[in-house]
Amino acid sequence: MVCFCFLVDQKRKVRSSKPAAGTCSRCGRGARVADMKTSTRFCHVPFYWRSWKAIVCSFCGAILRSYR
Repeated sequence: MVCFCFLVDQKRKVRSSKPAAGTCSRCGRGARVADMKTSTRFCHVPFYWRSWKAIVCSFCGAILRSYR
């Protein structure tokens, strides 16, 4: 019997961020506007990238709003 094991995952990385007006709805701390980069990897080799903006909590890291 042949068994195939594929490792596919996504990694999110904050490229840059600036303070934003407002607070987090989960923890009540400040929010930031961040430029995010998502890379999809197959067997630890990235083959797809996507850049997008999001409003992220500066304390708990929750994504409050995304602009893809």
